[in-house]
Amino acid sequence: MVSQALLPVLTLVFSLVSASPAVQVRQAITTLSTAQIDAFTPYAFFANTGYCSPSTTISWSCGANCNANPGFIPVAAGGDGSDTQFYFVGYDPSLDAVIVSHQGTDPEEIEDDLTDLFQLTAINPSLFPGVSSSVEVHNGFGDEQAMTAPTILAAVQQAMSEHGTNSVTTTGHSLGAALSLLDALYLKVQIPSASVKFIGFGLPRVGNQAFANLIDSTFPGLVTHINNKEDPVPTLPGEFLGFVHPSGENHIMDSNAWVACPGQDNPSTECTTGDVPNIFDGTLSDHDGPYNGVTMGVC
Repeated sequence: MVSQALLPVLTLVFSLVSASPAVQVRQAITTLSTAQIDAFTPYAFFANTGYCSPSTTISWSCGANCNANPGFIPVAAGGDGSDTQFYFVGYDPSLDAVIVSHQGTDPEEIEDDLTDLFQLTAINPSLFPGVSSSVEVHNGFGDEQAMTAPTILAAVQQAMSEHGTNSVTTTGHSLGAALSLLDALYLKVQIPSASVKFIGFGLPRVGNQAFANLIDSTFPGLVTHINNKEDPVPTLPGEFLGFVHPSGENHIMDSNAWVACPGQDNPSTECTTGDVPNIFDGTLSDHDGPYNGVTMGVC
């Protein structure tokens, strides 16, 4: 029985909880259907194609990865795979969308990149005009994305004009996913009329809380980052360093079931943040997939 003396206190607590917009009940974790999973497969191949050399992506002659999306019409490709990650831009008629993809990197290399010296820094105001300086991103990711941003913007605008579409999807794996998430925001800022979405695989954390909130508000329901089993890369850089994932995680569980994890860095053990609390609990070999049969890094 509750003491009469406690009733006023409990009443106050309950009223504050019910009145506070910050206290929210997290949505339930749900299992994806086979059809929902299969819908991501073309993007998995596009992400993996990012590992192929520009000479083959501009001619769409990269073998199995290109053959998986046979109607794709390339517009631009570049990068040297070293100082600048490979990338390509083109139009897919079956999806009626412009596709932008960036090369990922070797899992051990990105683990080094994410744990070496870095800092959160204000997002580039010349590339992202109007975005608050409180929005901060990993300085290495920001610098890398800036290297190809103008070229990719021009190619996207060309593809949109030539094919009469305003739909754009950015994709990539690992580092490529981080660059493509920044590209999604960049393209939306630069081309407000575009309908932009992001589908990434093995995405590391890219920015701070303000960045995650901006992604959520700019792309409601249009951001999906897919993580495989005990992949530790999505847990880096750590939350304790101020990094936060946006909403939109789909987690492939050990059973190979895919579950949708609502919210930012869902702490459930069915989701990556709860399942892999630190890199020592992860399995780096899970980083490359497979993602519905697509193993990344193989061109």
